[in-house]
Order: sequence, then structure tokens, then C-alpha cells
Amino acid sequence: MKASQVLTLPLSAASVISSGKNFASNPVLGSARLNRMGLHRWRVAQASAASERRRARLAAKIRPDEKAQFEAKGFVVRENALPADLHARLVEELETIPRPAWEMRQGHAITRLMPLPGHDDGTAAAAVRRFLIAPDIRALVGYVAGRAGGYNPVIQTIANRPDPANPDPQNTLHADTFHPTAKFWLFLHDVAADEGPFSFVEGSHRLTPQRLEWEYQQSLLATATDNAHHASGSFRASEAEMAALGYGDLVTLPVRGNTLVVADTYGFHRRTPTDKPTVRTELHAMLRRNPFMPWNGADVSEIPYIHDRALDWRFKFRDWNTRRGKPDKYRNVGERYAADPAE
Repeated sequence: MKASQVLTLPLSAASVISSGKNFASNPVLGSARLNRMGLHRWRVAQASAASERRRARLAAKIRPDEKAQFEAKGFVVRENALPADLHARLVEELETIPRPAWEMRQGHAITRLMPLPGHDDGTAAAAVRRFLIAPDIRALVGYVAGRAGGYNPVIQTIANRPDPANPDPQNTLHADTFHPTAKFWLFLHDVAADEGPFSFVEGSHRLTPQRLEWEYQQSLLATATDNAHHASGSFRASEAEMAALGYGDLVTLPVRGNTLVVADTYGFHRRTPTDKPTVRTELHAMLRRNPFMPWNGADVSEIPYIHDRALDWRFKFRDWNTRRGKPDKYRNVGERYAADPAE
């Protein structure tokens, strides 16, 4: 153990009952001895049980058909999610009004993020943000995440230029973390089957006995792998393993424009590989909270002043880090239109 890790050992130990997941950087979570004794297995099982209790308290707020879809598959698809006029206004606005943008490269894919306004400035983007954090969608996202809480949607553009020598890690089947967590994508345009749509292994949001044993085995190997994503707690898997874990088929989800997909990304998912260059724009958000807390909501992030400014603060912090020469996966690229070519 490094000297710096010894000094931070109390914080590392406290992360056992947090959403912390990084085996490589945390000497407690990554301890081979503790994981042989069942530390990771215990965290996975306890987080799953707590999430189910919180979901039970949210169930009455969910549309019955969407609840049934989620329980069976691990994701929900809602077509015509935005009012048609608001969807049309937003699409036109993104083509005519540039916005501050930040970009990240993963393999051959570029992800561009453009924050939505945190206040009502009269734009379609501000109206869409209000729509996406309203009680109806907030309840659905909280249910899928296994814990309600605040989230901040962004405009996200994915530019994909296939390059076998530089693969996109999001094309590999994976789970984001060790506990239920939600991501959503509201696709603004059609995404065809050959344009890299979202894929999900049906039912893989459920913790089966086989999955729990698999999680245990991965915890023993995590710090020995040369896959940085796996070592950081976002476990990679093969399609062949899915049936052995008690799950269904890997399904791809080509969609029409104005379709909302909300998924528990504890389930195995990926961005479907494609051989053609693609660019797509979507509205995206993630809800991941401490899975061991017994309550729903009660997030600091939900305090109105903080919630409305959180994204601005986050991106200002990224810019500050960059000016100090600190590494940051996202970099400021100035104002862009959503569908601009990636840098």
C-alpha cells in the first residue's frame, strides 16, 4: 500500500457504504483479502436489497405498463416523449443557436456535452429541461435507479468514426457499477439498427445467484486486469456469459426521434458497434446515488439554487482544472451547434 493510501485509509474504509466502486484506486474496495472474505459480494447484495425496498415505495408513482416493462426487461421505452411542438422547437433551435460545449474522446467516438439552461431564458432548451425534471419522469428515473434524487439533463452528441485500431470502449458489453443506477436518453432523431443504437441484455438488472457469484469472482480479479474500466468497477463481460448468469437476449433498440429510453445500467448494455460514420444528438442524464441509504430523495443536489447551477459549476471546475494543467477527460471547445463535426 502506498503512503498516500495509508493516509486516506479512513476515507477508503468509509466508502464501503457509499457508491464508491473503483478497485484500482481504493485499497479497501480493491483488497484481495477482503474480497476473498466476501466484501464485494456483501456490497452487491445489500445494495440490491435496499434498492428494492426503495422501489417498492415509489411503485405507485409509475405507470403500470412502464413498471411491468422495467421489471421484465430492465429498461423502459417511451415513444413521443416530448410534446410534438416542443420537440420540433428544440430540434430547430439546436440547428440555429450555438451553445457552449465540452468534448471527450473514447476510442473512435467523440462525446460532446452542452448544458441545458438552469433558468427559464425563454428557449426550447430551458422548457425541455423543466419537462425532463418534472414529477412524471423524475419518478420513473428514480424507480429505475432504485433511489429517487436530482439529476441534470444535458444535450449530448455522439460522433462515431469507426476505426478497428482504436475501438470505442462503449461497444463492449458492461455494467456501469455494482448497484442499480439509471441513465436515460431522449433521442431527438431516428436511430437505425446500423447506426449504433443502445443495446441491453434483457433481465440483467436483476441480481441472480449466478450474477452474485460472478460479481464475487470479478472482485478477486479486478485489480489484476489491464482493462482500466474493469479495474475501476465497471465490469466488462461477453455475450456468451449472459445465459450462464440467468439472463435473456441482448436486444438492440433502434428508435424513432422523440423516444425516451430509461435503463438500469447495473444491467449489461453497450453502444452497438457500427461500421458506418454516425452522428446523433440526444438528451441524456444519469442518476446514481449512495445505494445503502434507506430513503428516497433528500438530496443536496435537489436544493433549487444548487440544482439549477450544478452543471455550470461542474463545467467551470473542469475549465479551472484544465488551466491548472490537471487532466480532465472533457475539454472546452467553445460554442458549437449540436451536430457540428467533432474536433
